[in-house]
Amino acid sequence: MNLEHYKDQPLRDVDAPYTFAHNFVEINDIRMHYVEEGQGPLIILLHGFPYLWYMWRRQIPALASAGYRVVAPDLRGFGMSDSPAAVEAYDMSQAVGDIVCLMEALGETSAIVVGHDLGAWVAQSCAMLRPDLFRALVMMNTPVPPRGRIRPTDGLRAMAKGKGYHHLYFQQLEKPDRELAADTRKTLRSIYYSVSGDAVGAERWRLFIEPDEPILNAFTDPEAFPAWLSPQAIDYYVGEYTRAGFTGPLNYYRCRDRNWEISAFLDGAVIKQPSMFIGGARDPSIEPPQIRGLYDQLETYLVGLRKKVLLPGVGHAAAEETPEQINALLLGFLEQLEDNQVAPSSAMRQGISHEQQ
Repeated sequence: MNLEHYKDQPLRDVDAPYTFAHNFVEINDIRMHYVEEGQGPLIILLHGFPYLWYMWRRQIPALASAGYRVVAPDLRGFGMSDSPAAVEAYDMSQAVGDIVCLMEALGETSAIVVGHDLGAWVAQSCAMLRPDLFRALVMMNTPVPPRGRIRPTDGLRAMAKGKGYHHLYFQQLEKPDRELAADTRKTLRSIYYSVSGDAVGAERWRLFIEPDEPILNAFTDPEAFPAWLSPQAIDYYVGEYTRAGFTGPLNYYRCRDRNWEISAFLDGAVIKQPSMFIGGARDPSIEPPQIRGLYDQLETYLVGLRKKVLLPGVGHAAAEETPEQINALLLGFLEQLEDNQVAPSSAMRQGISHEQQ
């Protein structure tokens, strides 16, 4: 990969959150925290669970240096953004509303939206519900399905075949929240490691657990963490989740059926904007046949799909595990967009390699 466009960038400790510009805005009845960098066409980066804006810390400077205005918010319920009390405050109508209102507050009328995991659900909904605002879509690690004809929890129970599954486990109120918060450092270390491409054998995330088995039994806290997640990074995640808790993030999962109930008008809808999917070939979450089938059939409703790739040796947190590879794929996608408003910067035209790994 050619990294010529990084040469003129000053050395910077991107693991230090204070090296980024932090902002707050009152929108959609919440106070939202976001990080912003760069000037140019707008790119919005939406994190997953259990992550924060911070998961994009290696993408933000790369995209900004390539000539984009990059905004990475903490989704409602996460980090320094407000956490409304009501479960229904976390349905997709509110999550999309937050991003639309954020764009308005930024004075923007067009954006490329990139989402990982839970953020991929929000990004997909943004592209589907407001194609006038979101001109391109990238989903990472989670191949979000179209609405479907079956209530989500019914489909998940059929897939789990009597076992426990995290989307179903999180439907319970209070119990999962307490379990995850009992030892936040162990919880996050265990999840980050077990879903990664570095975990092997019994260390890997066990997607299906026995009925009534604690969810954290499915993860392994490693003795030493791989170099891609530094002690400083873990400390930041632990500090934010210790302060803000897990209830807000888990409420998104508790809205799965509600999202389905209020979106009958999306039955059969497709996304026509240019899109890309990036996943990890060692991501445990994509291994069930039903989930892998979603990846295999993305073209059926992402009709503008330009590229889909599963990166060898990479797990669920691709943006953190292999940031240079992700940056190259994102820049390649942006370079190829036909929209005249998404003109590649001169740095991007210097021959970055975008070969599928």
